[in-house]
Amino acid sequence: MSAPGHSFRYLLDTNIVSDLIRNPGGEVAAAIARVGSQAVCINVVIAGEICFGVRKRNSPRLTTQAEKILRGCEVLPMEAPLEKDYAAIRHALELHGTPIGPNDLWIAAHALAANLILVTDNVSEFSRVAGLAIENWLKPAEQTK
Repeated sequence: MSAPGHSFRYLLDTNIVSDLIRNPGGEVAAAIARVGSQAVCINVVIAGEICFGVRKRNSPRLTTQAEKILRGCEVLPMEAPLEKDYAAIRHALELHGTPIGPNDLWIAAHALAANLILVTDNVSEFSRVAGLAIENWLKPAEQTK
């Protein structure tokens, strides 16, 4: 699912990209420098959430920073057979009475299908997804699976 010539390892969740927008020289930027910018990506759901967030905030500074980050980050499309991963995750979570938000379901399914480590500050929600590798670059002590 990754673009030709790329070997992504990390899918950055919306809250991680948001932190990078607000703090361009912060912990997330330092982590990206450690792993290499070619190892990180986002998907179209995350890009959409970022675009919505900056539109809602109506801040020229944040809008400019978000556009710069989105231009410099590979945005992966969501393609079949991703819907099968989505369905399996959603079914398992509903059976256990531990659902997660609809966009987070798509993000988790994409990370699993593409064998990516999801970088998120929402470890409590995503840790409900069996087999999902998670890191939190904002709180390294919360590294999970």
